[in-house]
Amino acid sequence: MKAVAIVGIGIIPFGRRDEDSLVDMMATTGLMAMDDAGLGDRPVDEVYVGNMASGMFNHQVSVASALVDKLALFPAGAERIENGPASGGSAIKHGYQAIASGLAEVVLVVGAEKMRDVAGPRATEIVSCMAQPEAEYIYGVTLPGLAGMFARLYMAQYGITRQHLAQVAIKNHDNGLLNPNAHIQMKITLEGILTHPDATVNNPVVADPLHLYDCCPVSDGAAAVLLTTTEIAQSLGRPFVTVAGVGQATDTHALHERQDPTDLKAVTIAAQKAFAMAGCTPADVNVAELHDAFTILEIAESEHVGFFEKGAGARAVAAGETRIGGSLPINPSGGLKARGHPVGATGVAQAVELVMQLRGQADERQVKGAQTGFALNFGGFGNNVVALVLRRES
Repeated sequence: MKAVAIVGIGIIPFGRRDEDSLVDMMATTGLMAMDDAGLGDRPVDEVYVGNMASGMFNHQVSVASALVDKLALFPAGAERIENGPASGGSAIKHGYQAIASGLAEVVLVVGAEKMRDVAGPRATEIVSCMAQPEAEYIYGVTLPGLAGMFARLYMAQYGITRQHLAQVAIKNHDNGLLNPNAHIQMKITLEGILTHPDATVNNPVVADPLHLYDCCPVSDGAAAVLLTTTEIAQSLGRPFVTVAGVGQATDTHALHERQDPTDLKAVTIAAQKAFAMAGCTPADVNVAELHDAFTILEIAESEHVGFFEKGAGARAVAAGETRIGGSLPINPSGGLKARGHPVGATGVAQAVELVMQLRGQADERQVKGAQTGFALNFGGFGNNVVALVLRRES
């Protein structure tokens, strides 16, 4: 297989973007990635768009074809890739496969979602369509509802407290303040969201034991990466990172059908596959972007990936190990919790953050000496997971 490089990146601020259409956001980030790569007149062979639900959110389908038309990238192949909240990671995987196999030499991958075209309850319902239809969705299960049940079980099994969950939110909000593209630009404190007499008003229950500040916002946004061979990347003369490892795994669609609902098997297997391909271990990772749609997930994923033993992830957060400057910074971008979670864009945004970190271009949130980065994009409720290992080559 050919070695694959990310040579260009693009991202816009996440949040409410009423002034932009979905395709406008995609086109902007795609142009940014091509410009960042110094692509010039070299043609793009394939375009992959990670997008979960443009038909329901925006009443628009065939968005990959629309992007090619908007950017005049004819006759590039174009496909929309859908894997729930892991659509972005899956789109990068498809781009990687196209380059590695020799099918293409230059691939543009864009992840995007415009979720705020609909009211909040409708957005929740659209996202809930990914739940198992006969056993979950039909009974009104939402993703926050599944996360609440998972959190209750995980907290009971591993001694995690609401204070540990709050510490994840506080850390990621602090990181978001350092990221100009983050949706949530607001500092929070333990007192404000947990211990103050007004905390129940400021931080109401969403799905017990999860409260408002345990959940990511509903966001609009887009991000892009340009993939090519390492030979072409070198000829472009721009800094690049290699896609050293890719892993994907699935688990039962319904949470209750798992032998142990607290065991995120697909996370573990996807990570193991990515590390094996990259020829490294979790101990080699300098910076990570984990899919913290809910605070409990950052803790659980950090353990299932292999960064910490089961039950030790919460203690690592409490000890400051996962902060910028700690032994393993997790979500220096602010994560889904603060950067935001336009579902189709998230996996690509994670890769963009890691590229910035590995290039040394993350400004105030820079992780010193970062050479190996890891991203985990969590589809459904852990039933379809994509993992990436990115590496800065000397």
